[in-house]
Amino acid sequence: MIADDEIAFSSVLTDLVRSCGHEVVGVVHSGLDAIRAYRQHRPDIVLMDFAMARLNGLTACRNILSDDPDGCILFLSGFGERSDLTPESSGALAVLQKPISRACLEQVLQATAARRLPGTLARGRPDVLAAAGIEAGKADCSA
Repeated sequence: MIADDEIAFSSVLTDLVRSCGHEVVGVVHSGLDAIRAYRQHRPDIVLMDFAMARLNGLTACRNILSDDPDGCILFLSGFGERSDLTPESSGALAVLQKPISRACLEQVLQATAARRLPGTLARGRPDVLAAAGIEAGKADCSA
């Protein structure tokens, strides 16, 4: 599922996700709609913008994870040096910088999808970026 208030970016991201061999079960444009769509679709992975109208991504992320602690949320952020947006502080599995390259997206999606396979759920929140061979913390996967 994709949650981003920039319609043009979410359209491009949808095409990128599909080109990586993954299905997009929904595209929404606000944090409030992300919560509703998550409850309806229960997607394996959510790619969510941090700064959205009608409830920001951080609040939506925390709300989703309070309902489903095993939810897989990956933040996408256009904020280059936002020190308070980290996986540890947000509950998301990773924070990726916009714009994101296809190669980086594919690595992160594969690592996250592998985490969701039966019998592979680790305790706690694994470092998806490290599993994808990307430096931990915030990933600069710029296109």
